[in-house]
Amino acid sequence: MRILTLVPGGIGDQILFFPTLDDLKKTYPDAQIDVVVEPRSKSAYRVSKSVHDTILFDFKGSNSLADFGNLLGVMRDREYDIAISLGQRRAVGFLLWLTGIPTRVGYGGGGGDLFLTNAVRLDQDQYAAAMYHDLLKGLGIDKPCPELAVSVPAKDLEWSDNERKRLGIQNGGYVLIHGGSSQLAQMKGIDKIYPVESWKAIIQDFQQKQPDLPIVVVKGPDDGAFVANLLQAAPKLKVTAPSNVGELVAMIAGASLMLCTDSAPMHLAVAAQTFTLALFGPTDPDKLLPKSDRVVGIKSPTGNMADISPQTILAKVWGG
Repeated sequence: MRILTLVPGGIGDQILFFPTLDDLKKTYPDAQIDVVVEPRSKSAYRVSKSVHDTILFDFKGSNSLADFGNLLGVMRDREYDIAISLGQRRAVGFLLWLTGIPTRVGYGGGGGDLFLTNAVRLDQDQYAAAMYHDLLKGLGIDKPCPELAVSVPAKDLEWSDNERKRLGIQNGGYVLIHGGSSQLAQMKGIDKIYPVESWKAIIQDFQQKQPDLPIVVVKGPDDGAFVANLLQAAPKLKVTAPSNVGELVAMIAGASLMLCTDSAPMHLAVAAQTFTLALFGPTDPDKLLPKSDRVVGIKSPTGNMADISPQTILAKVWGG
C-alpha cells in the first residue's frame, strides 16, 4: 500500500502532524507513507520515524500550471492508494481528483471537499495535533491522538554529546533558551520575539538563585541578531548552533528546562518531553500545546509579547 499526505505549513505544522503519521504507520505497518511538503519544512522529517519520502511543493508560492503538472505527474507515477490533505484549497482538491487516487481524505467545508471521497469535519477548537489527527476518521481510524514523538538519528545524538562537552555542561542539567523567530514570521510582522531586556531580567534571576546552573541559548539560522543582542546584555551565556532538527532535538532533550516562544522548537520540546515554558503573544496556547504537567503556556494579557512580565515567567519557574 502507498499513502500520500499533503502537509502545507512550517516545521511546527509538520511536527504537529507526526502523531497522525505515526498512527497511519501503526494501522498500515507495511505501507509506504510519503509527504508533500514545502521546501522550508523538509528538514522536519529528519526526526520522523514513519515517513518514507518527501516530495517538495511550495503550497503558498505562485505556482504555474507546469508546477502543478509536475506534482500531478509524480503522484500519478507512484500510484498511491490513499491521499490525505491537510489543506483546504480547491486547487489542491482538484489536483488530487485528477490523480485518480481512489481514497482521498480531507476536511469538509473548504471548497476542495467536492473532490474528496471522505470528508472529515474540521474542529478548530482543540489542540492542533488532535485537529490534524481527526483526518484519520476518514479512514475509519477513531482513537485518541497520541503524544508528539520524534526519532533522533544516532549521529545527531553523538553531536549533542560532543556539543555539551564543548560547552562544559556534560555533567548536569542546563536551561535552554530559544527566543528567536523565523524569517517568514518576521516578514509577516507576527509578534513572536520576547524583548532582550526581559530575557536579561530572567537570566539574572537564574544566575542569582542558581549560579551553578548553565544557561544556553539556541542560535538558529534566523536568530543571529537576537542572539547577538542577548549576548550583549548577558555575556556569560553559552551559545549552541545546531545545524539540523535532529541536533536541536538532542540538545533540547538534555535540558532541565526549555524557555521559548511560540515556535517550531517549542513543539520539538514537547516531543522530547522536556519541561517547557512557552511564551505566546496573539496566538492561543490551548491550540498549540497539549494538556500536560510538563508544558506551560504563558499568554500575553494584551496579545503583545513585550507585555509578559519577567516576574510572571519567573513565578512559573520557581513555583510561586
